[in-house]
Amino acid sequence: MNKNELIAKVSEITGSTKADASKSVDAVFATIAGQLKKGQEVRLVNFGTFLVTKRAATEGRNPRTGKPIKIPASKQPKFRAGKVLKESVNANK
Repeated sequence: MNKNELIAKVSEITGSTKADASKSVDAVFATIAGQLKKGQEVRLVNFGTFLVTKRAATEGRNPRTGKPIKIPASKQPKFRAGKVLKESVNANK
């Protein structure tokens, strides 16, 4: 499912227009991204948690030349699925 299909499904379920559903979906994504940018977690009960983890600086190798390169520290967005989501995904086995 891509974003347009998600918007169409939200529109269908809520009975709203696709334009309104698009605004809602964009608002949810923007809110989650904004909170992650601030370093905050977003916990959605029965779904999961969006969080930011820190990745330390490391030294790697350029695959073409084999020379060492420095990989800078960075922050990585992560998603941890909640118990209910995991169970619902695995229920159809």
